[in-house]
This record gives sequence, structure tokens and C-alpha cells, in this order.
Amino acid sequence: MGRGFIVEDAVEGYLSQLCEQQAGPVTGLLIGQSSAQRDFVVLATRTPQRDESTGSSVDKEWVTEHARQVSRMLPGGLSVLGVFIITDADAKDTLTTLRQLVFAVENLISSERLWIPAEDDVTDCVTLHINPKTRKTVCRTFDVKDPKSMAKPADWKYQCGVCSSWPTVSCCLNVDMLVPLPASTESMNECLKEGLKVWTRQIENAVCLIDGKKLPEDSELTSGQRRNVRQTYTAQLLVTPDFQRVSDVVQQCGGSVCVRGAVHSRAYLHSNKPKGKLAEKLLKRDVISTVATRVQMLLEELLTADQESKGSSKQHTDQLCLPRRVFCPVKVNGSVCVSDYQFSDEGLSEVSDRLKEMLDIDAADGDLDASQETATEITESDAVEAEHPVETVDAPEPKKNNYLGVAMATAAALLATAASMLYLSDA
Repeated sequence: MGRGFIVEDAVEGYLSQLCEQQAGPVTGLLIGQSSAQRDFVVLATRTPQRDESTGSSVDKEWVTEHARQVSRMLPGGLSVLGVFIITDADAKDTLTTLRQLVFAVENLISSERLWIPAEDDVTDCVTLHINPKTRKTVCRTFDVKDPKSMAKPADWKYQCGVCSSWPTVSCCLNVDMLVPLPASTESMNECLKEGLKVWTRQIENAVCLIDGKKLPEDSELTSGQRRNVRQTYTAQLLVTPDFQRVSDVVQQCGGSVCVRGAVHSRAYLHSNKPKGKLAEKLLKRDVISTVATRVQMLLEELLTADQESKGSSKQHTDQLCLPRRVFCPVKVNGSVCVSDYQFSDEGLSEVSDRLKEMLDIDAADGDLDASQETATEITESDAVEAEHPVETVDAPEPKKNNYLGVAMATAAALLATAASMLYLSDA
């Protein structure tokens, strides 16, 4: 027997609209949450139009890049479950295309994950074929961890209010992470990723308290609560630093990246008797993902920026703001939200534009919740701290034409409740 998918009825309306509008194959992503018994689909979003038309063929790279961007915008408990295609071609003829898409999407998204998959993680991803004329839908799943996986039939049912009573677990976590950087900036991205992995292990091993209590793994989170009433919980993560201090390690390096401050994190849990163990797992994964995403976004910004300090060997400090997290409900007055990241030089309208482009959500500025993380102002004390960076071992001068020049020698990122500051300073 195949897997069962319980789908928000708003998804049916959205897909019907695409059937009426489509002039050629339309692809997109299916978003929701998996569980051992069944899967829940709460959102569908079409692949954005590309400037260069590919005609009637499906652009696999474009679809997978869209999935990567969308995955960054999903809080704990929401993930890309699979892909859909709307075409009048026969379902059997699109099977190979859908199979290639769903494997490519999962491979790219999983390549950015820092957390270790759990044994009970669901590895079946869904593909949906819709004929725009007959509206017939064919739902299948593939086990993306098995390269030889064959298509399995799955049950696709629409239902009202699928996620209306999902419990929400949130926390504010103080982050204090130091990552040594190499003298040669060519491998800086890999070193930063490895440093984030060390911090990730600390988060995964942290003790999680929900409403001040350590819940047994198999206890129901909503035990004793009224059904169909949305519950909210506040969590704390008690992190134990590594026993080996940075000062105990002697290594040649060109500097370091220091991330300090606080991030707001949240996870949504399906309402089918969720366990405390699930709440802890999804919340920790969101903490890891939101910090890693912001660091990666900043690096991408720096790569495209014109660094005035490039090639300079003198002491130099830059102050750059990491983006803050902004939440937006999936539907009006809904409890489940997606999120985006707002840089300091952006307005909320630019966040709304990205939500429309990436998730096809029409959001007014008033729909956005930017209150969870407040913007950080640069103060004199910040500047003084930046002028006294973390001490590092002397290292050869980096090559003049490297990745970020010498501007990335020593960096301190301050996630102040949690809009962030990144200090870039020479070693």
C-alpha cells in the first residue's frame, strides 16, 4: 500500500488556477510535512518564469535552484516534499521527467543541510501529474535515498484546515561560535562550512526544554490538551560548548569568523499526536538552518560586491549587517508561516516581492511579522570591539586576487536579537 497525502484544499484551488492559465508545461513544488503514517501538503508554488524561454521542455536546473531558494525560506516542520507538473502529455510520458526532477531537487537541498538525518526520517518524495483538460491527477512517490527506486502509487486527498491546529514551538537562542579561517582564502567556504558543522553537533546534542520541562521522547506533546485548538510552546536549548577550547588549538590561519547574538527559531508540528521528540528535532534543525542560511547569504553578497579593500595589506575593518528573519502566514489569518531574510538596506516591500516570486504568496507589508528580530544599530562600543578582533596566529599574507581579498581575515558576526552585524578585519 502506498503513502497517503492529506492536502490543504487551498492547494486544490491553486493548482486549478494554474490549469486554467497554463500555456505549456508548468512545474512547481509541493511543501508540507512528512510523518510515519501520512504526509501533509499545505502549500504549492509554481516555478518562476525564466527570462530565456525553454519552449515545451522542463528546465531541470531552474526547477532545482528554485527548490533550493524555497527550502531556505521554510521554518522547522516545513520542507519541499516533491514536485508537480501540469501538462496534457500522458502521465506515463512524464514519469521519467518527474523522477529526474524529484531526485535532483532532493540532492541539491540535502547538499546544504548541516544536520545529520535521523533513522526515522521519511525518504519518500512525491510527484504529481495533472492533466489541465481532464483535471485527472496521478500521484506517485520515489525513495530518493535509493537510486534504483521505482515509482509507487500514492493516495492524494484534499481536506479543509489541514494545518489550522498545528502546534507551534519557538525559541530564542544565543549563538557564540568561532570558526578559524585558512591563510589561503581559496578553501574559505569549505572551512566555514566545517566550522558550522562543529557548532551544529553542539546544537544537536543540546538539552531541549519545552515550557520549562524535559519531555520523555515518546510522550505526546499535546497530551491533555483540547483537540483542534492550536497550541503554542516556548522552548529552551541548553547548549554545552566543546571541551576543547579554541585557545587550546594551535594552527596556522588567516583569521576567524565569530558569530554572536540571538536568533528566533520556530517549528510547526502536524496535529496527528506529535511527540516531544519530533518537536525537539524540528526546532533544532530550524536553528541550524537559519544560522547557516544567513552566513551563506552574506558570503554570496560579499562575492558579488566590489570590495574596496581588495589587495590591501593594511589593518581594515568592515561592518556588514546580516539579514533578519521576517515571517509571513501561508494564508490570511493562518497560524503556519514561511519566512524570508531582510537585509538592512531593504524594505518590507522587497520581502513581499520575493515571497511572490519564490512562493507565489501575495503578501502586503502589514502581513509580515518583522517583530521577532529587531535591527541592530552600529554603536561606538561595537566599533571598539571590532578594532580589537580575536587574536590569531600570524599567517602569510593572502594572495591579492583571492576570494574576498584580505577583507575576510578576521570577522565577528553579531546576531543581536537577531538582526546581525558582521565585522571583517585583517589578521
